[in-house]
Amino acid sequence: MEKEVLIHVKGLHMMDTPEGDEPIEIVVPGEYYFRNGSHYLRYEEMLDEQGDPTINYIKISSRGMEVRKKGQVNTHMVFEQGKRNMAFYTTPFGTLEMGISATNLELEESDGQIAMKVNYSLDLNQERVADCCLDIQAQGKNTAGFVL
Repeated sequence: MEKEVLIHVKGLHMMDTPEGDEPIEIVVPGEYYFRNGSHYLRYEEMLDEQGDPTINYIKISSRGMEVRKKGQVNTHMVFEQGKRNMAFYTTPFGTLEMGISATNLELEESDGQIAMKVNYSLDLNQERVADCCLDIQAQGKNTAGFVL
């Protein structure tokens, strides 16, 4: 796959609250590279108009996925099948302790594309808050048949 990619991130937090589910979706330009059996993605995300961008690093392999954010938001989240991993999610408003329990990981690889689907349970400060789904897809910008 080429270095310059378009990254499509879709997420859904399925919550048992009056507000209901919380979908997110972004499509951003980014960078891709492959090293030591793992796929790496890097992209910038603007959380508000006035702040500096948050840099996102995603490591994808057959063993699982890691997401690192550096900037206005800082975290290192690890998604491994059947394991509960702890992470701190730091924002300008404070820090949350998160528990991430991945229940399903699906990796699809091809010449011009990589896709990872993760289902997981999320808890904040030791209390379960949502079942979540995260889909990450990266395709070379010049890949024939590019689809969002």
